[in-house]
Amino acid sequence: MARITKGQRISGEQRQQLMSEFVERYRAGETIRQLAESSGRSYGFVQGMLKEAGVSFRSRGGAHRPATET
Repeated sequence: MARITKGQRISGEQRQQLMSEFVERYRAGETIRQLAESSGRSYGFVQGMLKEAGVSFRSRGGAHRPATET
């Protein structure tokens, strides 16, 4: 993926192509943070594009705490 100049406005066909690439890569398992880093855009920008495309987001990962007994 080509890095996009920070602050560069993305519209029209370029926006649709970028959105399609984000969707494809996200569904293939990349994280929003990885997409943001590789494209040079912010986390919020990538997340917004995925929302606009109607993507179902995965649940957050990471360590899970065991349930506490009461």
